[in-house]
Amino acid sequence: MPLEITRTEHTAEELRALSSRCSDGAQVRRILAIALVLEGRGRMEAASLNGMDRQTLRDWVHRYNDGGLEALKSRRNPGRAPALTPLQKAELLDLVLAGPDPDIHGVVRWRCVDLQAEVERRFSVKVHENTIARWLHELGLTRLQPRPYHPKKDPEAEEAFKKTSPIWSKPHSPKPHRLGR
Repeated sequence: MPLEITRTEHTAEELRALSSRCSDGAQVRRILAIALVLEGRGRMEAASLNGMDRQTLRDWVHRYNDGGLEALKSRRNPGRAPALTPLQKAELLDLVLAGPDPDIHGVVRWRCVDLQAEVERRFSVKVHENTIARWLHELGLTRLQPRPYHPKKDPEAEEAFKKTSPIWSKPHSPKPHRLGR
């Protein structure tokens, strides 16, 4: 039974010209196969010249009849659903920015392995620590971390030590370097 193309807005020549502007190679093959059918070639011949089965060509003709050239584009696979929702990622960002509580979390600064355990505890999602690092990067955070601030640090004792310690001295400005003799 011959293939019937019901869309008549493009001729075979126009389809060939349109195919030269497409960047999707699979879509180009589909357009060219439909152009061959419009020229009167058989389904088997048009399919084999474009590297597909005749049944596949029939399916593409039906798609073309229903949706035009847009229906011939390759569809992207949506992929796996994200492990964390945007709301959970926002909560993770708040958690990282707030920093850990040493009494609750047992650490003074977040590491990826610590955040991995916290994500599993809070969201019941088990991921690799590299995934945690990627999420932090996506959230605009870097892996560079400031030195931990000890909770019992005494700024007054630190200043007194700087003033009385013979080891501590103010940094001096470097002498200007002279070029030549």
